[in-house]
Amino acid sequence: MKISAMPQTDLNTSNVILGLMRITELDDAEIRNLVSAARDAGINYFDHADIYGGERHGCERRFGEAIAFTPAEREAVVIQSKVGIRDGFFDFSKQHILTTVDESLAALKLDYLDALLLHRPDTLVEPEEVAAAFDELHAAGKVRHFGLSNHTPGQTELLKKHVAQPLAINQVQLSITHSPIIAQGVAANMSGVAQSTSIDLGMLDYSRLNDITLQAWSPFQKGFFDGVFLGDRENFAELNDVIDELAAGYGVPVEAIAVAWITRHPANMQVVLGTTRIERVRDAALGSDLPFTREEWYRLFTAAGHLLP
Repeated sequence: MKISAMPQTDLNTSNVILGLMRITELDDAEIRNLVSAARDAGINYFDHADIYGGERHGCERRFGEAIAFTPAEREAVVIQSKVGIRDGFFDFSKQHILTTVDESLAALKLDYLDALLLHRPDTLVEPEEVAAAFDELHAAGKVRHFGLSNHTPGQTELLKKHVAQPLAINQVQLSITHSPIIAQGVAANMSGVAQSTSIDLGMLDYSRLNDITLQAWSPFQKGFFDGVFLGDRENFAELNDVIDELAAGYGVPVEAIAVAWITRHPANMQVVLGTTRIERVRDAALGSDLPFTREEWYRLFTAAGHLLP
């Protein structure tokens, strides 16, 4: 497992993260086994959100009920959560951020979060309120680092104008088949080509320029929760042929190839797994540091249907 220093923070993190959005149906022993398997695979980073679990703080609560860290164990892991999505609207108000973090810490049975992310852009955001909330949380020791999820460069810059703490993370959707943040740049300036249309305003280059770590959610999804591309030969036969060939060549499962396509990128992106299957966690973790050649990386890219002009 590749462990590295996360820019703009004092965190040393694995580049594979275990997302915990589906643990409400697991019992305590199953949650402990899942977390233990992730740790054994070298994963030290765990991702939550206040909305995961069917009810507010549902997954955080189950995690807190099942996992009791010793002080040393707590210092050895990185735990982040997200805030801002409410029932029918988004809310980055100071009071909602402060209240939600207190609720998350209580549910998780923790004293602090290593990172807090603003979950989806709130177009009614008042950056001064976000800044005031972050200042209070940081001063109280409740949140050590801050970041975003699904934010454009312009939205990030607006927040940076007021927020004192570094915005070190942006969690975005990314897989081989759903990769507009990468594919657009490859086909830039190609008139009439759909791939050349920017839908994120240069998020990838902006993040690299500003030392913002991109975290890829849904790394196996075809699109927006349309199912996984692994094994889907009806829609992605060529891609699965290449994945199978590379998996055999490197001696790893197919999940590792899908992860490695993201981790191989020099932006040093991290991959967020959403599975509760221990075997899939182990398999995916093997993609942390595969040494893909440029040719192999681009073979996967084009096999997924992306254009090389």
